[in-house]
Amino acid sequence: MNIIEIAKEIFEIESKEIKNLSNLLTNDFKNAIQDIFKCKGKFIISGMGKSGLIGKKIAATLASTGTPSFFLHPGEAYHGDLGMIEKEDIILLLSNSGETDEVLKIIPFLKNQGNIIISITGNASSTLAKNSNYHLNVHVEKEGCPLNLAPMSSTTATLVMGDAIATALMKVRDFKDQDFAQFHPGGSLGRRLLTKVENVMNSENLPICSLEDSIKDIIKTMSSSKFGLTVVVSDDKIDGIITDGDIRRAMEDENSFFILIASDLMTKNPKTINHDAKLTEAQQLMTDTKINSLLVTKNETLVGIVQIYDLGL
Repeated sequence: MNIIEIAKEIFEIESKEIKNLSNLLTNDFKNAIQDIFKCKGKFIISGMGKSGLIGKKIAATLASTGTPSFFLHPGEAYHGDLGMIEKEDIILLLSNSGETDEVLKIIPFLKNQGNIIISITGNASSTLAKNSNYHLNVHVEKEGCPLNLAPMSSTTATLVMGDAIATALMKVRDFKDQDFAQFHPGGSLGRRLLTKVENVMNSENLPICSLEDSIKDIIKTMSSSKFGLTVVVSDDKIDGIITDGDIRRAMEDENSFFILIASDLMTKNPKTINHDAKLTEAQQLMTDTKINSLLVTKNETLVGIVQIYDLGL
């Protein structure tokens, strides 16, 4: 028994079935997307067993990509939770056979209330498919299960169809990464997209010197901070920046080193960023200019320093 070959066989079976889904698409998919996009209510997903587990994932994906959605267990719905479904809601019912009793039981309520019903099944002739406004076919010829009994290819196909729905809606809504971050404020993407530079910048004990400061004073100022640089300022305006690299290069000329002042060493017009810029802007600027520190300004006045590790990258 070759364990690796078994895994490869499963990959081959399921990838073949997924590839065939494109041949099963009809205008029902397009029309369903259009109605979901125009929907003023919620997009509710329901299914039993393995289909229910896939339904929960589809609902979570939709909710995080701009489509108000949640999963409703059909058994719980039939025993009182149908009150969660309002007239303007659209319902997605999942059942590979299209004959799941718990799912079929809630159809009369949905029809009576006038809800749009979308179904995902592997049987276009099933009771569920025939009682849906739109049917999305995920028929598979072969399950990954060697007994062809446990749902494997069919649940994968349902999941991929759910991803297709979510992706189509994202495209129609012109859903951007900034929108995604709104729903994921705790993640690294959300942090970079929503957090401003002023929220992470260092603003205490900034290393500042004047144009006439001696090399001794510059080194002392630089050593007292953790930034590895000193900002040259006059009349509250930034004149330049001196880095520890500038100091090391200047030391190569021992004859002139000790008579240097800040104006001799500084790099004029250093890179700066506004205090209310987003972290993504700071990241892009650092990447483009290959630097590790940015001077943060407000009304052209130095208010802080942000370094690459402050971005949490």
